[in-house]
Amino acid sequence: MEPAELRRAVEAGRSVASEQGLRADEVVVVHNSDRVALRLLPCDVLARVAPAGHLAEAAFEVEVARRLAGVGAPVGVLDPRVAPQVHVRDTCAVSLWTYYEPVGPDITPAGYADVFMRHHAALRRIDVDAPHFTDRVAVALAGLDDRERSPDLSDSDRAFLHDTLGGLSAETSADGTRDQLLHGEPHPGNLLNTRGGPLFIDLATCCRGPVEFDLAHGPEEVAEHYEGADPALIHRCRALNWALFSAWRWRLDDQMPDRDHWRAEGLDRVRAALDRI
Repeated sequence: MEPAELRRAVEAGRSVASEQGLRADEVVVVHNSDRVALRLLPCDVLARVAPAGHLAEAAFEVEVARRLAGVGAPVGVLDPRVAPQVHVRDTCAVSLWTYYEPVGPDITPAGYADVFMRHHAALRRIDVDAPHFTDRVAVALAGLDDRERSPDLSDSDRAFLHDTLGGLSAETSADGTRDQLLHGEPHPGNLLNTRGGPLFIDLATCCRGPVEFDLAHGPEEVAEHYEGADPALIHRCRALNWALFSAWRWRLDDQMPDRDHWRAEGLDRVRAALDRI
């Protein structure tokens, strides 16, 4: 967020916490992107704040988290001291979560696979109206087709990404019998090592597809410990994920730090992943 947006987000998070009877004398910015995560002290709650335009997404995340907590999934949970809901304050959507202090050591590939299997089992026990991962691909393709939204992308790279996304999406979704609810973006940054064990966070990306789509977001060694995973499908999903990542970087409104580097690096990663298929 830009500085003015961040100031509004901080005040919105503090205001919502105070209204819920939680003291928020100090605010620490934990993460700042299109939405922010704020640690509020001394109540020690994590406030996730997004522009109000993301209200539906925030409400979806809260509902997914509530249902997963009910079946004992290894996920970060909402703060139990307040009602599980999203609050709108000054053009911001605010939800309040339990804050987890990260601990070491790093999660091993076997440990990562174990928490994946437990999370996927829990996801099979809940029912939410989640999009298919191919819907995400369709949004990326629409952005590529609109040159005004991605004016810096060359014709050759535009065609390359378009063909890659379309082809891999069709191949990966061909066997619908493998589909189930997924985390959607369970990369290492969305898996916290806590005193209570590894926990997945950022649940707004929940979607449907094969478990290999999730596995392709993790370190490559993890899949070796996930029983029943299809290595060839993981390779296709990894290439698809890099193509999605690359497509987002070329959007005019993309705000990822060091975007120019990741524009070039993303295309290189797509080509490298395709070479392994």
